[in-house]
Amino acid sequence: MTIDIRTFRDGLPQEIADLESEARREGYLHITRLVDEWSTGDNRFQRDGERLLGAYADEVLAGIGGMTVETAMSGALRMRRFYMRPAMRGRGIGRMLAMALLDHARSFCTVVTVHAGNDGAARFWESIGFQPHGRDGHSHLLALQRRSDDPAASDLRRCVTPRSP
Repeated sequence: MTIDIRTFRDGLPQEIADLESEARREGYLHITRLVDEWSTGDNRFQRDGERLLGAYADEVLAGIGGMTVETAMSGALRMRRFYMRPAMRGRGIGRMLAMALLDHARSFCTVVTVHAGNDGAARFWESIGFQPHGRDGHSHLLALQRRSDDPAASDLRRCVTPRSP
């Protein structure tokens, strides 16, 4: 199986309708929110550090995930709208997609948050290093390691602190 990670900038892929339908059948509405927010322009993953990626397995959209600015923490990003088709789970595709988003995030922040909607999602996020941290609307937090070739790796002044209410 060939896996290809693609960035969506100018529009959502046509296959998003099938992904949304599968998510709805499972009782998840976050892909519907993604489609709605994109169509209204409320969220197109265009702010500094934001990105929306799709994972394709043999040219079929297997899953999608995005990174947005985390409003509850200064200088942090949040994993959002992450969904893998049920038939594609357990093959490492979701992990590849998450790692591509985290690799992107390293250039912009030192902390990424996520809201795991269920126990299976929590196990997935914990398997890639997220720690339970149920505050400010997210369930898990990951302190990113800077790449050693990253010039900002030694810049410890880029601390992430929770915003005051």
